[in-house]
Amino acid sequence: VSFCKLSPVLNIQCLCNPFCLSPGAGDMWRAYSDMREANYKNADKYFHARGNYDAAQRGPGGAWAAKVISDAREGWQGGVSGRGAEDTRLDQEANEWGRNGGDPNRYRPAGLPEKY
Repeated sequence: VSFCKLSPVLNIQCLCNPFCLSPGAGDMWRAYSDMREANYKNADKYFHARGNYDAAQRGPGGAWAAKVISDAREGWQGGVSGRGAEDTRLDQEANEWGRNGGDPNRYRPAGLPEKY
């Protein structure tokens, strides 16, 4: 039995619809692209929180996509980047803050251009 066939019973049908998930994934990509473009010192936690916040505002599918993308990125980055467990923990804290509806500006560094 496929997960998607069970989803009406579990009331999570949105998770099986790529059109429902894609806007949240797009929000995550937009935050990542903005972070790369801004290239601003100490801004990464802000962009983590913002991407997760924006995606989660789209509903359960967006929140789910944000969690999966965040966890995958941190799992990969934690093993490859050399930034260490503490940086990964702080990134995940910002991810969860945004996903739970917290204001991303909590992590916004002074002087980051307003366009972000």
